[in-house]
Amino acid sequence: MAAIAGAGFGMAASALTIEKAPFGTVDGKSVDCYTLTNDHGVAMKVSTYGGIVTSLIVPDKDGKPGDIVLGFTTVDGYTSEGYLKGCPYFGALIGRYGNRIGGAKFTLEGKEYTLAKNNGPNNLHGGVKGFDKQLWDAKEVKAKNAVGVELTYVSKAGEEGFPGDLTAKITYWLTDKNELKIEYTATTDTATICNLTHHSYFNLGGEGSGDILGTRIRLYADKFTPVDSTLITTGELQDVAKTPFDFRKATAIGARINDDDEQLKFGKGYDHNWVINRKGAKGLVLAATASDSATGRAMDVLTTEPGIQMYSGNFLDGTLVGKSGKPYVHRGGFCLETQHYPDSPNKLDWPSVELKPGQTYATTTVYRFYTVKGK
Repeated sequence: MAAIAGAGFGMAASALTIEKAPFGTVDGKSVDCYTLTNDHGVAMKVSTYGGIVTSLIVPDKDGKPGDIVLGFTTVDGYTSEGYLKGCPYFGALIGRYGNRIGGAKFTLEGKEYTLAKNNGPNNLHGGVKGFDKQLWDAKEVKAKNAVGVELTYVSKAGEEGFPGDLTAKITYWLTDKNELKIEYTATTDTATICNLTHHSYFNLGGEGSGDILGTRIRLYADKFTPVDSTLITTGELQDVAKTPFDFRKATAIGARINDDDEQLKFGKGYDHNWVINRKGAKGLVLAATASDSATGRAMDVLTTEPGIQMYSGNFLDGTLVGKSGKPYVHRGGFCLETQHYPDSPNKLDWPSVELKPGQTYATTTVYRFYTVKGK
């Protein structure tokens, strides 16, 4: 598959703009939405509610723009009864702890903390009212080759059961290289845990265009973390070779998703963490690529994190209707969530997620968009 960076986009120097508009209200408080654009045809909308990326316009191989993330046109879509019942976390910032914590509890510095069981017996994505359902303070920021929105939220000690006052600051950047760059930082006044991520559902064919089973994914990972029947990691790092989890070469998401494999049955498809091949490298490394042959749209995912969760939209069922008026069908979007490994607070030999006073949690993830020719 021959990649042509920016094909159909035009990669000359780009004018970058940002605009703010009302997005609705939540609990009587105003919600804003920021639109970030460059003149290569890429535009992104970010809501102050949940730090949600509500829209991401990217041209296809013919230069035709299309929205490639699932979402809604107003904040009401994210607070409706139907949405909250399934809680798919469309486009949201996730915290304090992305992914699952087994038994909804962990021990830190000799003290056990109990969290909400909002995913069977486990805690998922920070609990009942995680960062995805909070109203964030926002300000516009600019850099030489990017425009962005800096979001800040102070999570008080005891919120959703977590210790410490945690101040989180996340900046969404749109660059002139057609990148969505996310910079996460956090500090605390008491020892706590922190694992932030982003939860956009991508469909490179365009949101509402059907399922993503034909999307080709490559994961730069030789191992993944298998799970038990409740989707909690077992503690093992398993080789992907000779399993349906081998995406070391670009492979359609749907090629093996229905294989008779216990891990796939547990997740009802892919809902697993891969161990990125960092090989001691510091900073950003390439973790994943994805491409759609019909539109030619493609993206790279680069991150400073040790893991990446691929979720294949297994619990979408067509009941939610998106911004284009089309239902979001089963496996109508995929997520690539950069992260520390699931249940790391209870796996002490895995990379630590503990954050202490005086330390700064700092990670970066980049979603880079371009078009491709051929297969």
